[in-house]
Amino acid sequence: MKLTKLIYEAGIIGCGGAGFPTHAKYNGTIETIIINGAECEPLLQTDRYLMRNKARELIQAADMLLRETGAGRCVIALKHSYTREIKALEEAIHSFSSSVSLHRLESFFPAGDELTIVYEVTGNVVPPGGIPLNVGCVVSNAATLFCIYEAMEGRPFTQKYLTVTGAVGKPAIAKVPIGTPVSECLKLVGGPLIPDYVVVNGGPMMGKLLTKEEAENAWVTKTMSGLIVLPADSSIARRSEVTVRHMLNRAKSACIQCSFCSQLCPRALLGHPLKPHRIMRKLASCHDITEILDDSDIRNAALCCECGICEIFACPMGLQPRRINGILKGELAKAGLRYQRPEGEWKADPDRNMRKAPTGRVASRAGVAAYEAVQIDELAVLPSGAAGTVRLALRQSIGAPSYPVVKDGERVEEGRLIAVCPDGSLGSALHASVSGVVKVEEQYLEIKASGS
Repeated sequence: MKLTKLIYEAGIIGCGGAGFPTHAKYNGTIETIIINGAECEPLLQTDRYLMRNKARELIQAADMLLRETGAGRCVIALKHSYTREIKALEEAIHSFSSSVSLHRLESFFPAGDELTIVYEVTGNVVPPGGIPLNVGCVVSNAATLFCIYEAMEGRPFTQKYLTVTGAVGKPAIAKVPIGTPVSECLKLVGGPLIPDYVVVNGGPMMGKLLTKEEAENAWVTKTMSGLIVLPADSSIARRSEVTVRHMLNRAKSACIQCSFCSQLCPRALLGHPLKPHRIMRKLASCHDITEILDDSDIRNAALCCECGICEIFACPMGLQPRRINGILKGELAKAGLRYQRPEGEWKADPDRNMRKAPTGRVASRAGVAAYEAVQIDELAVLPSGAAGTVRLALRQSIGAPSYPVVKDGERVEEGRLIAVCPDGSLGSALHASVSGVVKVEEQYLEIKASGS
């Protein structure tokens, strides 16, 4: 079976980011396949676990990608400090006489950013507003590669590996059916150690903050990379409480134009024309941000990857350029204003290597240093059906939501196709993650597991 068809039918999407359907990534002319093992966010360790414990499977899948795509090379990029992971991968490469190579990265944030890792491995700058394929590259993280191996073995994407850490009984890598309640994931690792807490869905820099109540009503998705339990009064929680109006007023009154946000911005360091300090300056002179959407600096907010370096690490005034850029991106989209790339060559800033933010210091500024040194080796497995009911959102990826191909009240077996992507649309298939009886809702499918 052709690779892209295999990946499509398994319902594989990017496991740790925006959820771009993986089959569409590999549908083009590829020179370099980059497997992202850098684990971009502090605290998250899922890819590290897989590289240590599933190295043979990862190398077999990487070799298949090379054969099927005709790419010139496949590189696994990971931090040089990942000594155990490097050893496991090198042994697997030797065992299979594989041509896959390793690229050792410095420990900085965001090393795992897609455009950053392309530059680190190839020396090529992905143009502003572009994708890695513009320079002949495709990037998939280690968890996505493991899903491809599972598909090679005839298993669709129904189980999710994710890091569960922070203020919990025993931090672990959880392996759970997609659609498992977040509350069950927390129980799996001994539960929260504090009564008043929040949960970060993802990493401390780019993750989405969930209140205790929101976490109790959340469900595991294909893109969920981690769950971090933090005190309800943590710095991450306090930042999220700042209202949009207050945030904009602070930007107008307190920005000292030091330009540190622009000097440390990963996109600016790749030579992209994003200057957060200029955006902050222009906000100071307007009453309504919709008045300045035609400004070129404001339009460049569309290039922001929302990594958070500007507001958590760079800004001495505690302002929030990342959130402001996010608001501007939304306003630009509503106005139908798409980014127009200017002509020219794109080269990285010559001072880039001196301006990389060390991961440890980033974790400290984010307020999670107490959990950064925790080494996670344990795998906590939730047996199929143990959660009682799973809820699978019909929109799990970028693109169109899937539509059900099962009926309300129908019994399904684990692994069965239950929703498909509309013809001609970008999206992904969805499979039953447990065996049981289906309930069809407008935006999701629930499966009540057998015996629950």
